[in-house]
Amino acid sequence: MDHSGHGGMTDLAPFTLGRGLAFTGEPFFLTGCLLALALYGWGVLRLRRRGDAWRTGRTVAFTAGVLTIALTMCTALNEYGMVLFSVHMVQHMVISMLSPILLLLGAPVTLALRALPAAARGRTGPRELLVRVLHSHYVRVISHPVFTIPLFIASLYGLYFTPLFDHLMASRPGHIAMMLHFLAVGLVFFWPIMGVDPGPHRPGYLMRMLELFAGMPFHAFFGIALMMGSEPMVKTYADPAPSLGVTALGDQHAAGGIAWAFSEIPSVLVLLALVYQWYVSDQRQARRQDRAAARDGDAELAAYNAYLSSLQSRGAASRS
Repeated sequence: MDHSGHGGMTDLAPFTLGRGLAFTGEPFFLTGCLLALALYGWGVLRLRRRGDAWRTGRTVAFTAGVLTIALTMCTALNEYGMVLFSVHMVQHMVISMLSPILLLLGAPVTLALRALPAAARGRTGPRELLVRVLHSHYVRVISHPVFTIPLFIASLYGLYFTPLFDHLMASRPGHIAMMLHFLAVGLVFFWPIMGVDPGPHRPGYLMRMLELFAGMPFHAFFGIALMMGSEPMVKTYADPAPSLGVTALGDQHAAGGIAWAFSEIPSVLVLLALVYQWYVSDQRQARRQDRAAARDGDAELAAYNAYLSSLQSRGAASRS
């Protein structure tokens, strides 16, 4: 297979971690990462200037999410991912499962709603547009589990096991579009599950866990299918360059192993986040109930004292 369409990347040496993390600065994703960090930083700075708090953990999570995208797309990983199925699968797993979780933990929508200024009465500004989008029918549809779970699954089987994957991998713009799709699918899938930012669907914690585990087995099955294949399933990687030092089937089996193993990591991360959110929610509910009980107790005590006062007043009146 001729890889000349990938910009002469057949000259790449066998993949090593140090070589793979060499900075290349892919323009599209580098610009997007820098813009995301700048906008998020502006939002945090705006809140703090007016005296509002913003959790440091959220900033750290969002920054880590952006950095995982940069490491995946703006280093030589992106170059090797064009010619090695295993490296491409690392890119896919990180940008579709790890990066979205970290970005969502950063609560960027909540930050935007708090940082963007409200428009004057009768006008529509960026904040009002964002609120309108969040409440739109379109967002209700794309964030519903009936849509997100099949989309999550179709992004695997409908892409890799059809000619669409080879068509997209034939050019850099196609490759970038595919990676953007993976990122968008991950964000849409994990957004209602994480429940950090406001959205039209906020199921209970148990239902969120069920939604999470509904999609994960399909990642495992996909990985197993690649590992059990007796011949290359994707034409793009069917004829690796001799300089890479791999066979097509061995590379595919490695890609399957990565897909199979990686599905466990985000599941555990999201599960821990959900358990923590559940615990915090229960604590808040308990405090609200305690305050309500205290108010009821104070009201009962005040009523009882008033009753005693009325009895005392009646006694004094009768004696007089």
